[in-house]
Amino acid sequence: MKRTETNLKSHPYMPNASQRADIQIARALARLLDDLFRLPGTNVRLGLDAILGLLPGIGDAITAAAGAYIVLIASRLGGPRAVLARMTANLAIDAFLGSIPLIGDIFDVAWRANLRNVALLERALEEPHVTRRSSIALLIVWSLAFSC
Repeated sequence: MKRTETNLKSHPYMPNASQRADIQIARALARLLDDLFRLPGTNVRLGLDAILGLLPGIGDAITAAAGAYIVLIASRLGGPRAVLARMTANLAIDAFLGSIPLIGDIFDVAWRANLRNVALLERALEEPHVTRRSSIALLIVWSLAFSC
């Protein structure tokens, strides 16, 4: 049977048990870092990234290292290099802008790099070519924007 576009969509990516466990670990870590609890009386959710970011220097370093573990998981699962570069860029933006006192903590709540990276990982596993192309395009745009 010839694999057509509709045929491919009816057969989603099926990770093995070890890969599913890695994906679950990445999801749990992202939720811990970006979506641990809701601020009472609001719909604003935050995690350890914003809280530890209040500790100058060390807090951002700790959360960047934890976020790098999500990128490592993506690499072990065979994520395309362009997607890994995009995930690393998300993390670098989070670490750099998150290190600005107070403003960076607000940015951490809004940017949610770890949840973005897990979503990218899941899309890359389901549709690697589409995610790779969009990641390359975004990296080019970011490169042009930051080179000016």
